Amino acid sequence: MANVKLAIIYYSSTGTIHGMAERLQQAGEKAGAEVRLRQVAELAPEEAIASNTAWSQHFDRTKNEPKATADDIVWANAVLLGTPTRYGNVASQLKQFLDTLGAQWGQGLLANKAYAGFTASQTAHGGQESTLLALYNSIYHFGGVIVPPGYTDPLKFADGNPYGVSHVTGATNDDPLSDATTAALDHLAQRIVTIGAKLAA
Repeated sequence: MANVKLAIIYYSSTGTIHGMAERLQQAGEKAGAEVRLRQVAELAPEEAIASNTAWSQHFDRTKNEPKATADDIVWANAVLLGTPTRYGNVASQLKQFLDTLGAQWGQGLLANKAYAGFTASQTAHGGQESTLLALYNSIYHFGGVIVPPGYTDPLKFADGNPYGVSHVTGATNDDPLSDATTAALDHLAQRIVTIGAKLAA
């Protein structure tokens, strides 16, 4: 199997997407990939962050972690992109990062890689599917190969999302990742490493 370089690039405000990204990192490394875990820069004003205790605490905990750069996608054979839902759409922080990749896109450096996404929302029908579909619009333009999990394993009938992996955070916005979600994350990482290896070969 070709050596797979997996970039996990995400935005997380209160820590849910961060936790999902860390699980994907572990699963990707277990599958044999070299992994870069990178969060995108925070764009929200200080007063907005300070208005939400969980957001403020997560920002402080992760502010010194490595930030995503264009090189992280250029380097990778496979890319997992994570975003919370924002009115059924991609969070502006991740979208802004994607929007800065014009030079790399113009050189064809984003094409022919395996891509997939993961997301979370407070409610079960809070825009998870539309967020992933909106995220994939950028990948079409990159010339990337979208690698959805589909129903390629029976465990997908438990988490129920063929478009990627999603988590419901619940009414208090802090429900922990379920066994079904962690299994789906592990499956997604394994699948994208496998397809990434085939593309890299």
